[in-house]
Amino acid sequence: MALKLNIVICSTRPGRIGPSIATWFHEFAENNSGFDCELIDLADFDLPVYNEAEHPRSGIYAHDRTKRWSESVNSADAYVFVMPEYNYCPPPAFVNALNYVYSEWNYKPCGFVSYGGAAGGVRAATLARELVTTLKMMPMVEGVMVPMAWNHLDEDKVFHSNELIDPSATAMLTEMEKWATALKTMR
Repeated sequence: MALKLNIVICSTRPGRIGPSIATWFHEFAENNSGFDCELIDLADFDLPVYNEAEHPRSGIYAHDRTKRWSESVNSADAYVFVMPEYNYCPPPAFVNALNYVYSEWNYKPCGFVSYGGAAGGVRAATLARELVTTLKMMPMVEGVMVPMAWNHLDEDKVFHSNELIDPSATAMLTEMEKWATALKTMR
């Protein structure tokens, strides 16, 4: 049975380009890895700022959206977070989504496809790597950075990769498969 990779669109704002980049990465991962891939959009879960009465570690969730989010997170063996950079930070929706559940994240690898201006979202991904370790996740050193992301969109807003981006995606997926296989034994 193939390991499952959830590719999570982390921006929820109107006008975002994250879905286009995530769709490209989803197709790339399907064709260049052994993962069974699923595209997940945080906007579909409509998670308000954390509003559960119980601590996430308890696994006791009152709200249906939290239960759906828990099931989605729990279903994966690994994650790729597709995120923009907002003020040198990951998007608030990403941080909030991390905080909603706890055990569901434990002992799973994650990678980052970051995008933005000249820095390609690398500062957001760097901070995000620190955050995920508190959930016992293993962030990959390898990552995908898309500088000046809007320049990679065609007139239909479809993202097109290039010979600089694709090798980094391959390297990250290769490492994630190794870590996902190894960490599965700890769960």
